[in-house]
Formats: sequence, C-alpha cells, structure tokens
Amino acid sequence: MTTLSEAAARRNVFTLAVCMALSNSAVTLQVTLGGLVGSILAEDKALATLPVTCVVTGMALSTIPASMLMRRVGRRLGFMAGALIAICGSLLSALGVYQGSFWLFCLGAFVFGISSAYVQLYRFAAADVAPPAMKSRAISIVMVGGLVAAFLGPEIAKHTRELLSPYLFLGCYLAAACLPLLTLGVLTQVSIPAPTTAEIQEQGRPLSAIVRQPVFFVAAISGMFGYGVMNLLMTATPLAMQICQHPFVAAATVIQWHVFGMFFPSFFTGSLIARFGVLRIIIAGAVLNLICVAVALNGIAVMNFQIALLLLGIGWNFMYIGGTTLLTEAYRPAERNKTQALNDFLVFGTVALASLSSGKLLFQWGWGVVPAAAVPFILMAALAAGWLMLQRRRVPAAP
Repeated sequence: MTTLSEAAARRNVFTLAVCMALSNSAVTLQVTLGGLVGSILAEDKALATLPVTCVVTGMALSTIPASMLMRRVGRRLGFMAGALIAICGSLLSALGVYQGSFWLFCLGAFVFGISSAYVQLYRFAAADVAPPAMKSRAISIVMVGGLVAAFLGPEIAKHTRELLSPYLFLGCYLAAACLPLLTLGVLTQVSIPAPTTAEIQEQGRPLSAIVRQPVFFVAAISGMFGYGVMNLLMTATPLAMQICQHPFVAAATVIQWHVFGMFFPSFFTGSLIARFGVLRIIIAGAVLNLICVAVALNGIAVMNFQIALLLLGIGWNFMYIGGTTLLTEAYRPAERNKTQALNDFLVFGTVALASLSSGKLLFQWGWGVVPAAAVPFILMAALAAGWLMLQRRRVPAAP
C-alpha cells in the first residue's frame, strides 16, 4: 500500500470517522430495538434476542469475506458494498415489521449484520493509512465517530417509533435505511491507496504461525471477551428494564449513555495507550467491567442500569481499542487482511454466542444472572494481559 502524507492520513481518518458515525448509528438503532421488536413478534419470548444474535452472526460469518474482498478491490469499494448491504437489511427488517413476521425480521437483521462486518473494518483502515506513531490515535479518532451514534441512533428510534402507527417501529427501520445512503456519499471523499500487486500476491506467514504468537492471543482474548461481555449485558438491558416496568424512553436513554461510554473515551484512549501502554489500558477496561457488574447486581432502579451500562461502555472502549492496537503488532503488511479477518471472526463469533445466551439467561434465571455470568470472562482477559505484561518485562533481563 502506498504511504500517504501525514496531512492526507489525517483527512482520511477524519472522513472514516464520519462514516463510522453514520454506520454505527444504524447499528445502535438495531441493537436498541432488536430485542424489543423480537419480543413483540416472537411467540416464544426466549427468542426475543434472536434478531440481535442474527445481526452479530451475520457480522461474524462475513468478517473473512469482507476482508478478502477489500484485499482485492480496496477499502473504499469494500465499504461502499457494505453500505448497500445495510440498506437491503434495513428494508427487509422494515418489511418484517410491516408483515408481522418474526423470521423475516430476523432475516433482515442477519443481512444487516453482514454489512456490520464492513463497518468494523473502519478502525483497521485508519491504522493502515496512519504512520506507525499515529496508529493508536488514528484508531481512537475513528472510534470517536461512534459517539454520534450514541445519540443519533436512539433519537431516531424515539422519534420514529410511532411515525407509521399502527405499525410500531416500522418508521425506525425505514429511517435506518437512509443512514447508509448518507455513508455512500461521504465515502466518495475517501482516498485510501489501493493494495499493490505485491501485497495482493504475497501471502506472508501461515495463520498457524501468526496465531501462536502471545501478542495475537492476548489481542484476540481482549476483543472477544471485552465485546462479548458488553453485548451480553447490553442486549439484555432493554428487555430487563421492560420486565422491571421502566418506560421505553428510559431504556433508550440508558442505551444512549451506554453508547456514549463506548465511544467518548476514544478522544483520549489513544493518548492513554501511548503513555501507559496498551496492556495496562486493557486491564483498566477489565476492572471497569467488574465495577459495572457490581453496580448491576446492586439494584434494578433506572440509575443502576444507567451507571452500569455507562461503565460497561468505557470498559469495552479500553479493551476493544487496546486489543485492536495490540493486534497491529502481530502481523506484517502482507498478512494484514487475513489476520484482521481471523481476529474479527473470533470476536464476533463470541459476540453472537453472548447475544443468544443473553435472552435465555434473562428469561430463565432473571437479570441478576446475566452480569454475574460475565465475571469469569472479564477475569480471563485481565489475566491474559497481565501475563503478557510480565513476559515482556522478563525479555530485557534474558541473557
């Protein structure tokens, strides 16, 4: 890939952040409403979170194809393909709501999930175009784009929920189809160098050699459990608040502040990583998630949900950006796409299992079990990062 000037890299990172903001607004809307619409359409309420699981499953299954497509055609055309798929998914979901078909709604969620695999690659695109010293900050800047989604997605849901009454939530999904249209327009302003012939033809090391590196293992664990725990609690929260008889507006506001917590720290996460080291930031994210669990288990008032989900978002930010930054140490340029694809397949495969488990845990054992189930995975991620930190400290002392 041709090296860009620092000014050109900054322009691209900013444009990618705008695309991330628009794309993640649609994702936030899907997550906010998926379980609620599922509970209305599904005969078996234990399947209420299946639409969210379909989104994540579509994302997990598409991570490798999306990365391979971008290896061939470049980032910009790949992102445009993802935006077109997002439009199709949102319209299918709208049709499912209109016809009262749970399974058609799930199909729309799955197709939308395919597009989300492309959205996740914005952070890697930022790392690819940035000079080495800027990588963590470039990733953080693009993730800041998600801060807009913290407000735009839930606000769209609030104001379009009854727009086409009596078809509750139909307007939300039609509005969601408009966001990728805007993304397509912004993508015309992105100028990311296409992969060179050498990069396309060169294979690099086999994945088995890359995976055996401790740095890959810890990066993947941080992403898998950081994102999986976040999805486990976030998916169940709107349903749990409904069971606790809190109004929809309160649930939407809680999700709004949760997404705010996910992306606002991106203003300084890159600087924190540069100052304290990526492994310390991953551990800090795990600690915040443990505090989130304690708050969630302490009561079912709206404030408990709001504080817990805000902490959950910040913890996710530290673990996810930390894991993404750490992953860039695990591959060479020719190995970029396949390593990123494998990492995201592992991450979103875990998230799919978490979202499916979320509804079953909630309806069979109650809200208290959901945050408690996250504790072992949070501890494993923290221990893995701590172990790698100790290994790196020993290296200079080795003969």
